[in-house]
Amino acid sequence: MSRLANGNGISELRLHCDHDEGSKLNQSDTVNSSCKSSQSMTVEDVHIPIPVKKLGDMNGMALPTNCEKNINPEIVNEPSTSSPTSQNTDRTESEEISSDTVEDLQPSEEKIEYVGYESELQMGAIMALITKDLSEPYSIYTYRYFIHNWPNLCFLAMYQEKCVGAIVCKLDVHKNMVHRGYIAMLAVEKEFRRHKIGTKLVKKAIKAMIEDNCDEVVLETEITNKAALHLYEKLGFVRDKRLFRYYLNGVDALRLKLWLR
Repeated sequence: MSRLANGNGISELRLHCDHDEGSKLNQSDTVNSSCKSSQSMTVEDVHIPIPVKKLGDMNGMALPTNCEKNINPEIVNEPSTSSPTSQNTDRTESEEISSDTVEDLQPSEEKIEYVGYESELQMGAIMALITKDLSEPYSIYTYRYFIHNWPNLCFLAMYQEKCVGAIVCKLDVHKNMVHRGYIAMLAVEKEFRRHKIGTKLVKKAIKAMIEDNCDEVVLETEITNKAALHLYEKLGFVRDKRLFRYYLNGVDALRLKLWLR
């Protein structure tokens, strides 16, 4: 019994070994066949995955053969919509528009027209302009007293049919001795200042007074109005007298005088 058992064990062991050797032979045949098939394949039959990139990154690069077949040449050669030339053109047009806008907001001296008083229709514009800067209100009768009696001594600065500056003056005999001119009102629209509008209005008024044999010109201005003092003193006016608490707001005034003869 023991020998039979040993014999069966030996035979079973030998059969198991034979099975393992047969499987090894089959595996080796498979490996050999795969190696032979791999040796017969060409480079073109091997497929290597290529990472996809954006078309913009392919400029100047040689595309693989497989990729060239799938890319539309019209898309690759399509020009960019925002070219440097178009950007420069848009920038130039915007600069021209902005420069035109600045010129409109800051009018040059050539665009200001100076005219004399013509009719009562201009009275409202003169009053509206001067009332903004007055330290005390004037009635319409005060305006009419000066303008109706001396219309040739009233001048307006016009910009696109708008009154942006005005001067109102008079001329009479002072103390039966001299012909004295008097600048009663002078005003310039705030956003139109620093264009020498006030200076030109004063010069026009003085020229008209000289034509009427004026000997001297006087005026009063607030002692705190540095801009007005600078304007008149630059034209040759001198400080003649200080008038204490001259205006209704309690501010002192300076009387300025210009001798013409």
